[in-house]
Amino acid sequence: MKIAFIGAGSVIFSRNLINDVLSFPALQDSTLSLMDIDSGRLDLIRSLTERIVSERGLPTVVEATTDRRRALDGADYVVVMIQVGGLEPFEHDIAIPLRYGIDQSVGDSLGPGGVFRGLRTIPVLVDIARDMERLCPNAWMLQYSNPMAINTWSLYEAADITVVGLCHSVQGTAKQLAGYFDLDFDHISYWCAGINHMSWYLRYEYDGEDAYPILRTVFDRPEIFEKDKPRFEVMRHFDYYVTESTHHMSEYTPYFRRTPELVEQFATPRWDYLELCKNGWQNHYDEVRRQAAGEIPVIPERSNEYASVIINARETDEPARINGNVRNTGLITNLPDGCCVEVPIFVDKAGLHPAFVGDLPPQLAALNRTNINVQELAVQSALEGDARKAFQAAALDPLTSSLLDLRTIQKMVDDLFAAHKAWLPQFGG
Repeated sequence: MKIAFIGAGSVIFSRNLINDVLSFPALQDSTLSLMDIDSGRLDLIRSLTERIVSERGLPTVVEATTDRRRALDGADYVVVMIQVGGLEPFEHDIAIPLRYGIDQSVGDSLGPGGVFRGLRTIPVLVDIARDMERLCPNAWMLQYSNPMAINTWSLYEAADITVVGLCHSVQGTAKQLAGYFDLDFDHISYWCAGINHMSWYLRYEYDGEDAYPILRTVFDRPEIFEKDKPRFEVMRHFDYYVTESTHHMSEYTPYFRRTPELVEQFATPRWDYLELCKNGWQNHYDEVRRQAAGEIPVIPERSNEYASVIINARETDEPARINGNVRNTGLITNLPDGCCVEVPIFVDKAGLHPAFVGDLPPQLAALNRTNINVQELAVQSALEGDARKAFQAAALDPLTSSLLDLRTIQKMVDDLFAAHKAWLPQFGG
């Protein structure tokens, strides 16, 4: 069995996923093919992986290459975690909208930042998928790159491969929520569906009993409410708890970031993902370097990411249930057919089996559709090279449209296109 890691230079994320894979006995006799265009980062993650394999006495074969096709050739699984252009275009995603009054805390999944991250990422993802069609047509792509829904939607539109988009927000938030209320997570069960970063805990149970009455006590417990104000405020008015963080959720709706006063009320303390990426990468790099040198150990503890669980379930036929992002083929009946939905998925040797959810509560579907509108036009813009659809995607973004008129949005989009020219070949850049 061969597992290709595309974008393996994301050293912390790669380390965690590789550690996860090697924690399953059935996956240890495999080839891990690490690929990145940054040879320095690639060499570091190769050294770390070889050390893990050696210290644990595993039969795993480790390869490293800057040649994507070599990594893909004969692969059974392709784990993708790329960031096209690195931090430079990400700075444009944040700084240009900010000049127009759009204050994005994360800016990687929706809004102007998410749209343009998608526009520059999709051509590379589609190239990877088309290489897979030729070199490993039966492989599964486990897609981790944001904007998750936009990227995954583009892949099943443009290529004939098996792809599932993976995120940690469903399982991560379920555990976080239990922690807020001092509930033992081993006794929690849930059923969650919607779209990526805006899925809903349709059921959240403790020892088999509905836990929402416990969750609703938050409105009388300011010490908990203050930890996650936008999400609890959404639950107050829309009845269900949402998966993604305060900082993401505050960007996906028009309710929390329109004025400095609202930001102060609902989105503090401030959290800037770009600044964390710029200021934190050296510490992460140094940590992995020390692990690769044997100065500090790699703890063989499995993360909450789903990639290794999926691979193990398929290889061993030990069924697993995850939440993943796939095409809506009537799975959520009041969201558009063909959009990208995040639903429970059962995995075994026979494949990926997305669960039928049916109708979401109408208020939740309505919130999801405001984001799906943006995602659909962003996908079409990227695949068709249609700049007008990129503008329309930005103009339909809930936060952007609550702040700017159409002519100003057009100026902002024009500025974003000018700044991103080098990364947008499909637009003649």
